[in-house]
This record gives sequence, structure tokens and C-alpha cells, in this order.
Amino acid sequence: MGKEREKLVRELTDLPGIGPATAEKLKAEGYESLEKIATASPHELAEIGDISVDNAKKAIEAAKKSTEAGYETADVVFERRKEIGRITTGSEELNELLGGGVETQSVTEFFGRFGSGKSQVAFQLAVNVQLPKDKGGLEGKALFIDSEATFRPERIIQIAKGAGLDPDTVLKNMFVARALNSDHQMLLIEKADELVKKENIRLIVVDSLTSQFRADYVGRGALSERQQKLNRHIHVLQRLADNNNLAVFITNQVMDNPAILFGDPTTPIGGHILGHFSTYRVYVRKGKEEKRIARLIDSPNLPEGECIFKVTPEGIRD
Repeated sequence: MGKEREKLVRELTDLPGIGPATAEKLKAEGYESLEKIATASPHELAEIGDISVDNAKKAIEAAKKSTEAGYETADVVFERRKEIGRITTGSEELNELLGGGVETQSVTEFFGRFGSGKSQVAFQLAVNVQLPKDKGGLEGKALFIDSEATFRPERIIQIAKGAGLDPDTVLKNMFVARALNSDHQMLLIEKADELVKKENIRLIVVDSLTSQFRADYVGRGALSERQQKLNRHIHVLQRLADNNNLAVFITNQVMDNPAILFGDPTTPIGGHILGHFSTYRVYVRKGKEEKRIARLIDSPNLPEGECIFKVTPEGIRD
């Protein structure tokens, strides 16, 4: 049994019902390890590998038996958390609200109406991640998924100059992809692993996470499928954050909730799946002139709070 288990750990093709051709199909979709097979859904695995659901279930069961349970002691978790880095937002007030900046190994979500400053914070972080560590950066590069055609290199140049960086270098250190629909957006993230490792990517921005899903899945009948795909998408993002000690920053749209009669009726898109998943959740709204009000509404270790920051020609400032 020990030798058999050793063999299982080595190769996907040792799983029941998985031949070389099926293994290649699974690897092409990001299922290159036994851990990923063990945590897959049978229907998804069957569809990708072009095998029966029954065979997919057998493969998943065998993968589960051949992998470790995944427990570790809390002191190991604590040691790993010591490696967490933080990216400055450009505003000391906003940094303080977030516990020192946007942190690695986490998903930080900013949601708000159009023009509230979400994309401006995303642009600023994509520049600031390139700063030296003593200036609030991570000396790394940024991966930027643009789902709303709002990415503007001209604005990046302005912010780079404001941060005292060479605009040409900053642009070369940003990898930008335009997501054409929700499936394309998911594929861009699922295929990002190699680029992340090769190029020292320390920040992934998705601006915005939900707009393509909202467009592709219209009506209540499509809600269940939309939420399932969104769930898978954000799990891949979290895995990239954990495995590569990078920060994930997502922006999100809002809708008006008619059930709220008093106060602000805006509610973020994505429902409970996104609400429970984002490590830090910030609602941002427009104030007078350049001012923006940010409210931290969810965090595992920080109190709720508010701060004011400015969107200036040079970038995000107090």
C-alpha cells in the first residue's frame, strides 16, 4: 500500500480512469497536481477531462487518499504570516484603515459607484508595488486584469511621476490583459501561475471582478451558475495569493437594494460568496471635489472605521 501511495503521489495517470490524454487535458486547465484533483468537483473534472462523472469521482477519491490531510500546527501558520508584505496606498489614512496597507496572502475588495475612486486606487497600487520596501512597496511587478476597458497607461505615467519612478520602467513592469467575457477572465487568472513566478508578480488587480459575470449571467435562472463560477474564480485568486505571497486587489460594482429604506441603499454585487471571501472589504464613495470616503466594513482582525483620502493628478494622497 505504501508503494502504491508513493506512485499515486507522483503521477496523475496513476489515478483510475485517467490516461495520458486525459491527464494532458486536465493539466492544460490547471489541474496539474493531485491536490487540485482532490479538491475538484466531479462534474467539472468530467467536463474538462472528457470522462464520465463516475470515473471523475473515482479519480477524486483516489487523489484524496494519496494526498496529505492538510493540517498544520498554528505556529507554522504564524511563521508563514510573518512573511506578509504590505503595499502603500499613497494615503497614510487609508493605510491605517487597512492595518498598514494592502497585504499579501489576502484579497482586498473596494466596492462603490462609478467614479468613486476604485480604479484610481488600483492604478496607484500597481505603481506602488514597484517601490522599494522601505518606501512602502514590494519591489515586484503587477498583473492587471481590465474587464471594463478602463485601464489608462496615461494615468499610470502621471502616478509614476508622482511617486518619483521612471514611467517607462513602471509600464514595462505591468502586465495588462483585457477580459472579453467571464470565461476569458477566469482563464486569464487560471493561466497566470507561470507568469507570476517568472516575472516576480507581487500584485494582481482585477478591475472589476464582477462586471463580466453580471453581463454573461442575466436573470434569476442564471444566478446559481454565475455564483458557482464566481466562487471558483475567487478561489483561484486566493490560491495564487497564498502560494506566491502576493496581494490580490479587486474592485466591485454596486446595485441599489430596494429593501433598505434608511441610509445608503448600495449593495455590492456577488452576494454572500464574495462577501465571505474578501479578507478586507472597503466601501468607497465620492465626497466633495477630490475627496473620497472609505469605510472598512469587513476584516478578520481590524475594527470597522472610516477615513478620507484624495484623488489628485499625482495619485492617491491624504
